Amino acid sequence: MFMQYKFPENFWWGAATSGPQSEGRFNKAHRNIFDYWYDTDPDAFFDKVGPNVASNFYNSFREDIDLMRQVGLNSVRTSIQWSRLMKDFETGEVDADAVRFYNEVIDEFIAKGIRPVMNLVHFDIPVELLHQYGGWESKKVVDLFVIFARKCYELFGDRVKDWITFNEPMVIPEGGYLYKFHYPLKVDGKAAVQIVYNINLASAKGVQAYHEYCEKEGIKDGRIGIVINLTPAYPRSESPEDVAAAHFAEIFKNNAFLDPAVKGEFPAELVKILTDDGVIWESEPEELEIIRNNTVDYLGVNYYHPARAKARETALDESLGWLPEKHFEDYEWPEARINPHRGWEIYPKAIYDIAINVRDNYGNIPWYISENGMGVEGEAKFRNADGVIDDDYRIDFIKEHLEWLHKGIEEGANCFGYHLWTPIDCWSWMNAYKNRYGLIAVDDLATQKKTIKKSGVWFKSLSENNGF
Repeated sequence: MFMQYKFPENFWWGAATSGPQSEGRFNKAHRNIFDYWYDTDPDAFFDKVGPNVASNFYNSFREDIDLMRQVGLNSVRTSIQWSRLMKDFETGEVDADAVRFYNEVIDEFIAKGIRPVMNLVHFDIPVELLHQYGGWESKKVVDLFVIFARKCYELFGDRVKDWITFNEPMVIPEGGYLYKFHYPLKVDGKAAVQIVYNINLASAKGVQAYHEYCEKEGIKDGRIGIVINLTPAYPRSESPEDVAAAHFAEIFKNNAFLDPAVKGEFPAELVKILTDDGVIWESEPEELEIIRNNTVDYLGVNYYHPARAKARETALDESLGWLPEKHFEDYEWPEARINPHRGWEIYPKAIYDIAINVRDNYGNIPWYISENGMGVEGEAKFRNADGVIDDDYRIDFIKEHLEWLHKGIEEGANCFGYHLWTPIDCWSWMNAYKNRYGLIAVDDLATQKKTIKKSGVWFKSLSENNGF
């Protein structure tokens, strides 16, 4: 069979999920912020569906991993829940059932020929650390994160060789401290900026701890990275004002995590603007040294949609204090193709622009697409006579993005894989199960019956042929 788009040897064909979105709350030692939020305000979640069961991965992981193998996944990223693993956040005492569970999950992935990629934080900070210390506003929590990270490496690092410190760290300040779509639902720009700094410091300390672990254990093939949601910012026009607005959106949304992770320093322009605006973070020279000396081994890039920006045409309402929108306004491009279910622009070329940016401006660090996907509401209506969901729109979405990714690789981008969001339809924060992303459907939330979609059959051929 002729493959028009052939990918590099040993390419990762996989998918990504997370502990809080798949496992359910069974036998957990503590609540994370989403567990707490659901317990206190279930109406905030679509159809009042919370994280209590999710896709039942805690109970059905063996069957679920078998389904993942059937759709051709050779690698899967999930996460270890801080709120599940740690019995005592301060002493480092772990929960025995959680250790058993994660050991069995990792062993099952390996037994099925799937490379486990383990992430440490997927927005899901234990709520006690928020209420007791202020969450990521506090450097005490940074140190508690390092205790958790070290424990993960010690328990599972003999088999897991690919680690991630944080998934989409910018979502933590954006969701919880700017735009109120994650708990604690605050609007506090100065706190958000401090959180950006503290999470960068936490990630660097997590990298440092992993490299120390590898040196102590004589592990040569272990590596650790970060997953950043890159939304390239395109200006409305080539006017200097629009270009400057898009540039600020770029350095705040993307480079505030990309630069420290890969280059070991924050963008100088961003530091100057935040200083001039009176919201710069509190930092110590020794902390900046830790960030400088502990950059990532590889990068994960989540790409869903671009950002589009224009110069501000109206004054920002400053009654809520500082917001990044002081320096730009979102722009709706009239020619944009929109996914009507999610309201996001579909713009595959941006994946190529990311590839070239990483190649040219970030030392061509090894990286992979760690999430990309299309959420669709009401997929049951696309079920055919055989009971299979005919999601050709998802296959087309993946193909379009892979065509542009392939072009970037042909031009020298050091990309080693593509992970779809997500293997199995999962619980998604406030949206719960409104939009489905999986190669595998959760047909019924009550029975947790799962079936492979048409895209899952196609993805297996993609993986087996290493192209399409």
